[in-house]
Amino acid sequence: MFEMIGWLSKWLLPALIAFIPVYGLAKRVPVYESFVDGAKESVPTITSIFPHLLGMMVGIHVFRESGAMDVIIHAFVPLLSWVNFPEEVVPLAFMRPISGAGSLAMASDIIQTYGADSFLGRLASTMQGSTDTTLYVLTVYFGAVGIRNSRYALKVGLLADAVGLTAAWLIASIVFPS
Repeated sequence: MFEMIGWLSKWLLPALIAFIPVYGLAKRVPVYESFVDGAKESVPTITSIFPHLLGMMVGIHVFRESGAMDVIIHAFVPLLSWVNFPEEVVPLAFMRPISGAGSLAMASDIIQTYGADSFLGRLASTMQGSTDTTLYVLTVYFGAVGIRNSRYALKVGLLADAVGLTAAWLIASIVFPS
């Protein structure tokens, strides 16, 4: 069974990538020209998103490097430890809505330190899959379509992240008791 899953995971993506141009050729679609046209159409989108993305990345970097994030995290640790939320994953919980790469690095560090099969490793993995990078999504998607007033999107996105983190913690506690 595991051998079959390993074989599928190894070959499914290359097979899918090979299938698309073959299917296009069978339907008599000029595959390469369609690809080039699509790539050309992406350039204006990239140039319109870039300033928003750069601003968000600079803001996140300043927030992290100034120590403001550490102050906020340390303020929440006593409250979260009161409800038995592991202190080791608190930085991941705060980083996840801000930065996908930063939160992935934190989750990888937790997994490397405590093990992939440990409660903390499983909780970190569940948290990664249960939430999204809200600030990145708002910046890129809203910037791409030119929305200037996000109104309630940030509040709802952060609330969804809080629900996802809470659900990840509860489910991991039930499914993977320590």
